[in-house]
Order: sequence, then C-alpha cells, then structure tokens
Amino acid sequence: MTEALMESAYFGMVLSLVAFWVGLKVKARLRTPLLPPVLVATVLVIAVLLLLDIPYDTYAAGIEPLTWLLTPATVCLAVPLYRQLALLRRHWAAILVSVAAGCLACAVALLVCAKALGMSPELYHSLQPKSVTNAIALGISETLGGVTGITSLAVTASALLAVGLGNSLFRLLRITHPIAKGLALGNATHALGTAAAMELGEVEGAMSSLTIVVAGVMTVLLAPVFAGLL
Repeated sequence: MTEALMESAYFGMVLSLVAFWVGLKVKARLRTPLLPPVLVATVLVIAVLLLLDIPYDTYAAGIEPLTWLLTPATVCLAVPLYRQLALLRRHWAAILVSVAAGCLACAVALLVCAKALGMSPELYHSLQPKSVTNAIALGISETLGGVTGITSLAVTASALLAVGLGNSLFRLLRITHPIAKGLALGNATHALGTAAAMELGEVEGAMSSLTIVVAGVMTVLLAPVFAGLL
C-alpha cells in the first residue's frame, strides 16, 4: 500500500487537502484559537509521512500543483489592498510608524534574549528574520550566516503561535480597530496572519498584506545593524 501511495502523483496533494479539511473541522468543533487549521494540517501530514515511512521528497513532488497556486494567490492579496487605497492614503504615516515599531521591537527583544541566554551567533542570525515571510527570511538568514532550516522552523512556529493567540490578545488588550488588527497580524505572522486577517474583514486583510512587504523591507535594513550588536 505504501508503495502504491508513493507512486501516486496525487498523494501529496490529496493528503494536504484532507489534512486541512480536518483542521477546519477541528476548529469548528472545538472553537479554540490555539488549534488553527494550518497547525492541525501540519501535524497530520507529518504523522502520516512518519507512520507510512514516506520520504518528504515524495510528498513534495505530489503537492507541486498546489505550490503553483502560491504566486497567483499572493498576487490576489493586492485586490483588497487596492480597494482600501483611500484608507491607506489617509493613515499612511500611522501605518509606517506601526510597522517600524513592530520590526524594531522584534529586533530588540531578540537581541536581549540572545545576550541573556548566551545564544551563539549562528543561532541568533538564524532567528533574526523570524517575523517576516519565509521567502525573505531565508535570504536574510543565509546572508547573515544563519541556518536556513532553523529560520524556516522559527518563522512557521512564530506565525502559528501568533495566529493562535491573536484574537485572544486583541480581546485582552481591547484592540478593536481593523487597521490595528491587520497591521499586528501582518507584522507578527506574515502570510499565515494575512489568511487569518482575511477572515476578520477586508480592511484587516488589506493592512496585513501590505505589512508583509513593508516589514520585509524594514527587516532587511535592520538585520545587518543588529547582527553586529551581539
């Protein structure tokens, strides 16, 4: 049976879709922000691959049709942003200050933790871009001398944690403004946060998708500066 699955060109795609469907059902049933569908799907996929002893390369080959959709899906993020251009023009200064503050806070917090814990330079550089989207984060990590595998894991883990706790933090801190919610999710959780922001509303989704780009550029500029402070 395992050999038949490995030879199937659609195994990876079907497994991913079924796992995400299960994640949606779990979210609807348990109604807890700590189990976002992406996290449930990730755990299920890993469990199935380990249980059936299926190499990751085999799984990756089967999800190519899904990866082809990443580019058009990313381009589609510009649609809600275009619809909110008037809002963007009206609040552009507050948006830039907010994203800059988020990037700076992340950089300072990580530097303090690295010094307090005696973190090695290699690990520190691997974690520096943890709050930007994976495509940008891997490039920053490699340039600084970090380990891209650790960077990818840190990006995913931080995004899942922030998405899971996002709504609870908004309620706790009484944050209700849609722009503030979108900027926070985009700054801390990048693509996963944008997907969550889209569920909250179009304004939240537009601000989050904008933040992915702005935060990425700011982190590219900040990372080399903070790299030499350890």
